[in-house]
Amino acid sequence: MANIIVIGMQWGDEGKGKIVDLLTEFAHVVVRFQGGNNAGHTVVVGQQKVILHLIPSGALYPQKKCVIGNGVVVDPQVLLAEIDELQKRGYFKDDDQLLISEDAHLIMPYHRRMDVARERMKGEGKIGTTGRGIGPAYEDKVARDGIRVGDLCNPKIFRKKLEATLAFKNPCLETCLQDKGFNLETIFQEYNGYGERLKKYVTDISVFINNRIKEGQHILLEGAQGTHLDVDHGTYPFVTSSNTVAGGACTGAGIGPTKITEVIGVSKAYTTRVGEGPFPTELKDEVGERMRERGREFGATTGRPRRCGWLDIPLLRDAIRLNGLTGIALTKMDVLSEFETLKICTSYRHRDERCQEVPSSIEVLQECVPAYEEIPGWKGEMRNARDFKDLPPQAQDYVRRIEELTATEVILVSVGERREETILRRNPFERGPCLS
Repeated sequence: MANIIVIGMQWGDEGKGKIVDLLTEFAHVVVRFQGGNNAGHTVVVGQQKVILHLIPSGALYPQKKCVIGNGVVVDPQVLLAEIDELQKRGYFKDDDQLLISEDAHLIMPYHRRMDVARERMKGEGKIGTTGRGIGPAYEDKVARDGIRVGDLCNPKIFRKKLEATLAFKNPCLETCLQDKGFNLETIFQEYNGYGERLKKYVTDISVFINNRIKEGQHILLEGAQGTHLDVDHGTYPFVTSSNTVAGGACTGAGIGPTKITEVIGVSKAYTTRVGEGPFPTELKDEVGERMRERGREFGATTGRPRRCGWLDIPLLRDAIRLNGLTGIALTKMDVLSEFETLKICTSYRHRDERCQEVPSSIEVLQECVPAYEEIPGWKGEMRNARDFKDLPPQAQDYVRRIEELTATEVILVSVGERREETILRRNPFERGPCLS
């Protein structure tokens, strides 16, 4: 029995979808434990590209159980559209493959409208949210005013809660945010229809997962976004609204921390960020543009261009500490081919001081200047490499240098977007030393 958490080590978009899809082969159950449809996990199987927003990345394997945990905020309209699209492509033929926590909170139409209106009113001080209502939904959850998936399955309870919520939300939208309110009957009829379609998937997922663990099955827990977007530990306030770190997996899936056997962090071979917020190694020149073009760095959910920069070791060391990582999955190594020289940020300099860790103060971080180490690049196609020794010697040195600087083994190297374009040095579901 092995229960593995996979999380992002940077600001999201690290390639977690591919890593979870790859490791799903060895798991029985895949659980998404936080976030909403502001995340987009891209999986490529053969010539087919699938972008998943709410459903776990294990959905492309038949017979694997996919669980949406209580820590996720669910937009039922988006979820149903995703189910329909997957079924159209030949996946999810069995309704029993998907389970949704009855305790997961719903994203409602007023959440989306509030999200957009508040960003508009902030002007230049905006956070850079996706406008999908994730933050406002989590706010209602914490304020104990949220509506949950289980409520949606009971029309009487749902109507009562919706009526009470709109009595507060409509005046807020109209007076404070200068936007339109909502009609109770319109929302009730629409969402009642969603409830009818979704209720067959709804259950107590904590009981389900813990029973599977007792049976000795392997559980794979999938995070969304990245460590430095965590609402507690990220570059606040330029963060998401949930706990993206490994500790959030237990809360968001209803299992105890003693059940976890490994935590794998996913990092690109360089660094990217979408939206606002500090980014010490950002490249605003032709090198950064070249990275963006080679890596096709555009958001899977929003299509927004990602900001690109050199690999940031202090950022990774923070992620290793915060998550208790046991291994790193390094993605997009192929993107760095053809660069003559590569740089790795080993520390920051703030005024006259050197910082080995990421400062908690956003003002200090914005003033930090990266201290770089230069190493030789490599040339040639890497996508056919299946063993670590198949990589160019300079690429092997790059991986080993990351291991030295982070004191953490790189267990997997991705050299392309497809499943097979991967070097698996150690399978976390089979404990043992790196294979190469």
